[in-house]
Amino acid sequence: MGGCLGLQRNRRGRNASSDNGSRPSSGTNRKNHPLCHETIRWKSDVPLTEGQLRSKRDEFWDTAPAFEGRKEIWDALRAATAAAESTDFQLAQAILDGANISVPNGFLTECYDELGTRYQVPVYCLSYPINIVKEGSGRDSPVEQTESSDEGSEIMLKLRLSSNCQDIKMPLMTRDTIAQAKKKLQAKQGIGPQHQRWFFGGKLLGDKLHIDEARILPSYVIQVIINPEPIHES
Repeated sequence: MGGCLGLQRNRRGRNASSDNGSRPSSGTNRKNHPLCHETIRWKSDVPLTEGQLRSKRDEFWDTAPAFEGRKEIWDALRAATAAAESTDFQLAQAILDGANISVPNGFLTECYDELGTRYQVPVYCLSYPINIVKEGSGRDSPVEQTESSDEGSEIMLKLRLSSNCQDIKMPLMTRDTIAQAKKKLQAKQGIGPQHQRWFFGGKLLGDKLHIDEARILPSYVIQVIINPEPIHES
């Protein structure tokens, strides 16, 4: 989410490009480059508070290993990302080297492990947007809603299923519980509620929680982890 505006140069690394941070596509030749000592500048499509950004980051790091790649590589990337954001590029590079992670473009947005598996870190995990807003400024509005009824308002949510890594849109009512929402997903996708776990902002959504209580924000995605073995949520 958000558009990249360019790069704020803090300290140049070796082989760093001077063409506004652009890098040639790695293609089949994934030669490793030193990590660039630069901060990506970007603008969020929906202005975020610091708390919302942290939640969005936690959601990504908590759910990314469930879809692809190895958990130990994701853990290393998370540590390297934190080090780079605090401008400790030497530590970030040491973490990447220790985990045999290559960065063909010099940025953590595209990485590969020693087996050639690709890992992509979204820009919102790497730096703050230029249009971040202060807490309590009225930006915490829920997903856009239609006219209210006794069951609340109808909203359109985006769900990302771990079974096929695809996003689907599903209309729900704000007073639906997560348990009811799981049954609606079952009717749409044929996945039993006992096989579903819903995550938002890095937190597991319990079956008794109402949709409006989850405070789901515009353009955010609910991660639905599909388990082959039945599970039960309270």
